[in-house]
Amino acid sequence: MSALRVSQLDVAYKGRQVLHGINLPDIHPGQVVALVGPNGAGKSTLLRALAGLLKARGEVRLGTLDLLNCDRRERAAVLGFMPQTLPEGIELSVLETLLGALRGADTLGLRGNSQALQAQAFAVLEQLSILPMALKSLDSLSGGQKQMVSLAQAVIREPSLLLLDEPTSALDLRYQNDVMGTVRQLADQGRIVVVVLHDLGLAARWADCIMVLQQGRLHTAGTPEQTLTPAMLEQVYGVQARVEHCSQGRVQIHVDASC
Repeated sequence: MSALRVSQLDVAYKGRQVLHGINLPDIHPGQVVALVGPNGAGKSTLLRALAGLLKARGEVRLGTLDLLNCDRRERAAVLGFMPQTLPEGIELSVLETLLGALRGADTLGLRGNSQALQAQAFAVLEQLSILPMALKSLDSLSGGQKQMVSLAQAVIREPSLLLLDEPTSALDLRYQNDVMGTVRQLADQGRIVVVVLHDLGLAARWADCIMVLQQGRLHTAGTPEQTLTPAMLEQVYGVQARVEHCSQGRVQIHVDASC
């Protein structure tokens, strides 16, 4: 498995420079990396640039593969992307959406073999503990269930790099835990997972490395203990806060006032 390397990444969007020379520490298989920062810091823009969905300058490599300049099939073979939300008005069943994702890329060489395609889809649904949803219409699902299906669509092709854009947004505590627990398991299987999160508590609990963005630049990167400090919270988020540890040793943040 290969590391993800990002250097001197610039992104301009609608005539405005959004990302400025982003250099990230190498990200290795088995790691969950959380991209955090205030609204407008450039988190989702960075993730979409890594996914090849936005035009960017610089270098993004997964091992020897140049992700900024490779073709769609090469990118689909190694990368899975989970957007913030799925489109509305989709009457297809969960199973049908997964089969469509497999047929569209065919990175596993299963095209034309309907039994193999279905077996792969059912295996992913079972892995994510959502097999009972297989024949349900996507539009009939709750927000949390849709997030799990979106995650299934991202992993169905067995990518080595997963990019997840706010997978816990608008979810209750149970689904937040389910989604992030699944993300952790996927990384433990040898994948690289880069996830945009607003909740610093979730980032502290589940991420191996936290990368903090501020105004389109990398402010700091490191372990939760290294990055989640009162100084960073004041400089980046504009709050006075205490950083403490719970009885299980996890980092907790208590905001006392705005600066």
